[in-house]
Formats: sequence, structure tokens, C-alpha cells
Amino acid sequence: MVTAKKFLSTLFSFVLALSFIISANINVTAAENVNVLPFTSPLNYADSSNWLYDGIGDDKPVDVFIVAPSVDVKSEINSAITPGYKKSFRNAMNQQQALYAYTAKLYAPYYRQAALKAYEYDNVTREKILANAYIDVSASFKYYLEHKNNGRPIILAGFSQGADMCYRLLQEYYGGDSERATSLRNNLVAVYAIGWNMTEDMVQKYPQIKPATGELDTGVVISYDCEDGNVTDSIITPKGTRALSINPLNWRTDSKVADKKLNKGSVTQDSTGAITSCTVGAYGAYIDPERGTLIVTGIDTNQYPAGLSIFPTGSLHLYDNFLFFVNLQENIQKRTNAFLER
Repeated sequence: MVTAKKFLSTLFSFVLALSFIISANINVTAAENVNVLPFTSPLNYADSSNWLYDGIGDDKPVDVFIVAPSVDVKSEINSAITPGYKKSFRNAMNQQQALYAYTAKLYAPYYRQAALKAYEYDNVTREKILANAYIDVSASFKYYLEHKNNGRPIILAGFSQGADMCYRLLQEYYGGDSERATSLRNNLVAVYAIGWNMTEDMVQKYPQIKPATGELDTGVVISYDCEDGNVTDSIITPKGTRALSINPLNWRTDSKVADKKLNKGSVTQDSTGAITSCTVGAYGAYIDPERGTLIVTGIDTNQYPAGLSIFPTGSLHLYDNFLFFVNLQENIQKRTNAFLER
């Protein structure tokens, strides 16, 4: 087991490298100079080259459909599917798949995601770019349902932009009384939408978006985004917004503090996304009663910088999965078992 000092040093070095890459490639561009044209057609998901994971883990009883987080630090608007983009995509997904690989058969499409620079633009411009990205995500999910799923239980999963795309899938495919929507809801193990906020307005508008209330409920959304307690406004949870979150240490939705003793493992990773260390009992957490964000206790934010210019000081968004990795990994297995045993 690595020491806490070595753990912090490794993670800090990783974030500094990430920050350097991003600052070298992203310059703010006025939104009025950005011409966002809608995609006329999605990628062809009958082509296996458009899938990163295409059914890995044949012995698993459920599927996980994972949407990747933002990895494109070069494009102006949406990503082109280039070898360099695919490499960055794979590296980001190495850490994502490690949460689910013990539990589920893996599916993950490549998609022309919104580049990180899109988050520098105004809301209208950014939404056009994200809508383009969702054209691919929706097409890949439709193809997966029609050609790969065969009625198996599904976990939807995504971090950051990937979580945003999961909410969009819930909105498009899981609402209403159609036979398909009813079947999808019945076969939904859970949605792990980490790092993008869920709000009461979303739940009211789309009742198929159901916030998790405990450790073992199914057909629900598990969501949170981490902060240090001093943030008042962020792109994930804007000022005046209250997120509906669940604490991954005690699986409560109130503000009861979960002691760091409940933290079964915070991890670091190398540049390929491979996990390099795990530290038990490093940080506790509680839900901010006003913002609804997850406040991490006992953390030194000097060692965990925001990393990106789009995030305020005190945002711990980049570490949402790292900080509670083992608890999340175990919960995915437990929640899946609860679904299969119900």
C-alpha cells in the first residue's frame, strides 16, 4: 500500500501534466466566431472500428453501455475520429472500464464528442456542439439495442460529458408507455452519471430519471460532483442550482458526514489510464445542504488543483471517480446483484 504522501504526489503530477496539455491547446474563442453546423448523419455503428469495446466479457450477466468523458483537447468544436483521438479515448476509458469490468459485459462507442474547448463558449453554442455529439451517442445506443443487447439487463455509465449523454439517453429512450421504453426501464440496473448534475427540474420533466436513494435500489441514477466546500458557482452546478446527489461512502442523500474510515480506496492512474496505486481511508464526504454537491473532507486542494480553466478553485471534478473508486466499484457489483435477485 502506498503512503498518502506518495499518493498525493503521483496524482498531483498527473494533473499538472493534464493542465499543461490543455493550456497548450485551448485558447478562448468568441462564440460569435464559431459556426456550428448540425451533423447530417451519425457514424456507422455497423462498422466495428467505431466501437472501443464491443461486447468484452461474455461471461457477465449484464451489459454496461459506457459513454466516454471529454478527452479532446485540440478540436474547436466536435472531435474528428483520428488515431490520436482514439488513443486519448482509450486512455480515458481504461480507468472507466475498470469500475465495471468485474460486473458487466462492456460496450463503448467512439463518438464525435464536444471538445473541451466547447465548454468555453456560451450556453447556446455549447448546446449545439453537444447536440452533435449526442447524434452519434444515440445512434450507437440504438444500434446496440437492435443488434447486441438481446434483452439483457443494462447499466448506463458515463463521467462528465459522458454523464450528460446518459441523461440524454434516458430522456430519449426510457420515457413514455411504449413497449420499448417499458422494457428498457424494466431492464435498467442503474445509471452511473458521475460528474454532471441531476436537478429536481430534470426529474419533474423526465420521471424516468429517478435519483438513487440508497445502496441497493435499481433503475435509478447515481450522481455526484466533488468540491471542497468553498465553491459557489461552476459549470457543473451553476450558482442557484441544487444538485440531487448521493454520497458514495454512506449511500445517503442527506448531509450526514461519512467518515474517511468508510472510504475503501482512492486511486491514482498513469498517463494510459492504468491504476497505479490505491489508498484506503484517505477522505470522507458529505452532501452540501445548499448546492447538493459532494464535499470532500480532509483534502488539501493545493494537492488537487482544479486543473482546467473552466473549473473554479476548489472544484474536484477531475477526481470524482478517483477519490471513491473502490466504493463505486463494489456498489456496481452489489447493485447489480440486487437487480438480478429481485
